[in-house]
Amino acid sequence: MSLISEQKSNIPPQKNKQGNWWLILSVVTLIVLPLIFIKGEYNGADGQAHDAITQIQPDYEPWFEAMIKPASAEVESFLFATQAALGAGVIGYIIGLYKGRKQ
Repeated sequence: MSLISEQKSNIPPQKNKQGNWWLILSVVTLIVLPLIFIKGEYNGADGQAHDAITQIQPDYEPWFEAMIKPASAEVESFLFATQAALGAGVIGYIIGLYKGRKQ
């Protein structure tokens, strides 16, 4: 344990802060660049799959319909984001649990 604390104290604080700013800048760049260079509306994978299937086989009918149809695209997007956040939370909890058990 003392070896780890010695290694942390050897890192100059200025270099660590500079590294954090580079990380923040790279994340912002990765978010902004696609918004600038990709024009038009993005339909997502489901819309692209539907278009590809109708081009290949125009008379194809889906096997089933959605049980609940959201009122708008915003509600559907919110539900998808909530599902993704819950999944990330569960995965993060499991990783933390296993890491804690190791220590």
